[in-house]
Amino acid sequence: MTTSLPQGFQTAALATGIKPSGKLDLTAVVSRTPCVWAFAGTRSAAAAACVTRARQLYDAGLPLRAILVNSGVANAATGEGGATDNTEMSELLAGALDITPESVLSASTGIIGHRLPMDKVRSGVPKLASEVQGDVDIHAQAIMTTDTRPKIAERTLSGGQRIVGVAKGSGMIHPDMATMFSFVYSDAAIDQAALRAAFPAIVARTFNAVTVDGDTSTNDMAAVLCNAEAGAADTAEFLATLEEVMRDLAREIARDGEGATTLLTVKVTGAGTEADALLAARTCAGSALLKSAVHGRDPNWGRVIAALGRSGARLNLDNLRVGVQGVPVFHAQPLQYDAVAVSKAMNAEEVVFEIDLAVGQSKGEAWGCDLSADYVRINADYTT
Repeated sequence: MTTSLPQGFQTAALATGIKPSGKLDLTAVVSRTPCVWAFAGTRSAAAAACVTRARQLYDAGLPLRAILVNSGVANAATGEGGATDNTEMSELLAGALDITPESVLSASTGIIGHRLPMDKVRSGVPKLASEVQGDVDIHAQAIMTTDTRPKIAERTLSGGQRIVGVAKGSGMIHPDMATMFSFVYSDAAIDQAALRAAFPAIVARTFNAVTVDGDTSTNDMAAVLCNAEAGAADTAEFLATLEEVMRDLAREIARDGEGATTLLTVKVTGAGTEADALLAARTCAGSALLKSAVHGRDPNWGRVIAALGRSGARLNLDNLRVGVQGVPVFHAQPLQYDAVAVSKAMNAEEVVFEIDLAVGQSKGEAWGCDLSADYVRINADYTT
C-alpha cells in the first residue's frame, strides 16, 4: 500500500551517494500553490544551519512552496561554509522549479560535523525537481537514518481535506521545541495566524513528549504546510486532527527507538498544570532505570516514584497512585499485587504506566521505549 500526498503536493526521492549505503538520501515535496506554514526547531545552542535558516524564513512570514531534505549528513557544526552549502541547496531547487529560494525550506540529518557533499547535491537536486510525482512513501524513506521503518500518518477531515505527515527519528531523541524530523502536509485552507498560535502547544503534547535516550539533536525540526487546494476547513477540527497525526508520528518514533523492543507509555493525571503533567510523564519515560526495568519486564514501580520525585512536578505523596499495565501497585503506600502476573503482562508491544499525582485536574502523556544492549551496540558503531 502506498500513501498519496494531499491535493497539489508532489514528491520525489533519489539515492545520490550522500549515504554510503546507497539508500535514498535526497527528497523534496513541492506544492503547486503557496503554503501557509508553522514551524518548530531545536532550541540547542548548537543548532544546525538548516534550523537557523528556517527560523529566519519563519520570522519573515513568507509562504513556502517546497521542502528539500537530505539524510546521511547533518551539516551541523560546520561553520560559515556549512551555512553557505545549506543556502545553496535551497537555491538549486528554487532555480530548477522557477520559484524563490525563500520559498524553499531545507533540512539535513545525519552525522554531525560533516559538510554536505555539494557535488552530489548539485547533480541530484535538478534531477529531483524533474521527478516530483511520487507517493509519500519514498519521501518518508529518504529522510531516514537509523530508523528501521518509515513513519507515516494521515487523517481526512469532515470536509474531505487531508492531512498527511511523515517523521524520522530513532536515536538522539529528546526533542526540545531528536535526531527528529516531521513534515506534515495538508490541502486545507487554514488561517496562518491561528495555525502558528496553536502549533507550539501541539508540539509540546506530541513531539516534545517523546524520549528515547535523553539526547537532543542539533537538527530537530517540525513543520506543517497547508496549500488550501481543497478549500476551507473548520479551524478547531483541523487543529485537533493535526494533533492526532502528530501524536501518531510521535508514538511511532518512540516505538522505533534504537534497539527498542517495547513502546513505553506514561499517562499522568491529577497534575496541577498540563506542563507539570507532561514534565512528570516525560521524566518517567526518559528514566534509564525505568526503561531498563521495562526491558527486563520488571514491575519495579519504585523507579517511577524516584523519577517523579526529581521531575520538578508537584505531587502529593500521601495520595499518589501508580499502576502498571492496569494493575494498581502503589497508593500512598505499597499495594499487594501478583508481581509474576504483572511481569507477564509487561511482555507486550506496549507497556503502560498510569500515575495520579493527586494535586489537580490536568493530565499529560509521554512516550519512550525500553533500553536494550542493542542501543549501545548501534551507537558504539555509528561512524565506524
